[in-house]
Amino acid sequence: MQQPLLAGQVALVTGSSRGIGKAIAAKLSEAGASVIVHYQKNRAAAENAAAEIGGRCVRIVQANLSSTRDIERVAGELRGIELDILVNNAGVWRSTPLGSTDLEVAEEILLTNILGVFWLTQALLPSLRDGARIVNMSSVAGRTASAEGRSLYRASKAAVDAFTRNWALELAPRRIRVNAVAPGMVETDMTEEYLGNPETRARLEKRHPLGKLGDPDEVADAVLFLCGKQSRFVTGQSLNVSGGFVI
Repeated sequence: MQQPLLAGQVALVTGSSRGIGKAIAAKLSEAGASVIVHYQKNRAAAENAAAEIGGRCVRIVQANLSSTRDIERVAGELRGIELDILVNNAGVWRSTPLGSTDLEVAEEILLTNILGVFWLTQALLPSLRDGARIVNMSSVAGRTASAEGRSLYRASKAAVDAFTRNWALELAPRRIRVNAVAPGMVETDMTEEYLGNPETRARLEKRHPLGKLGDPDEVADAVLFLCGKQSRFVTGQSLNVSGGFVI
């Protein structure tokens, strides 16, 4: 009998109590990986996600990834566990129009989406096995412009793509592959309010070549590909998973 694709491997997926992160954790688990579920605020949601994964959830960890102190604490908690996969999925999506954005909102985006990704990856480097895989959650928003007033979010995702390219070279001597997945508009609880506007939803669906918005499983499939042996010669790439929404 053939072993599962990721049998014997350990994966940490940040922001895996809900949405895309939850779908990624489930997909990696189905492929045989043991999964560490991370959450920031909602312990009950994390426990539900862990219950759905079942015996392949080896731990639940809590951290506010905008806090370097929290990141250092979690890295200490995971010391002794060798990681094969790190998925930097956690992030925040906020409107930041010029002229009316306060410092608290700006810092939340920059600290979580940029510094948090950098600091967590740095803190976990000693725990990553040689030959491990890092997948960063980017967005096609980092490649496009809009007048909607989300420039800081878009800038943060452009930074994630820059991390991906640079880390792929930095970590190549350890054979650690670093890639990113860049979804388009995906239906999750994070986008529920935005997509709840019928006019907004109709406009987005109308301009989509495939006539539909993305779902978390479609993004999770791309992450699984980048974690598996089929992508063993792929590194430094940001994979557009928008269904042609952005080309």
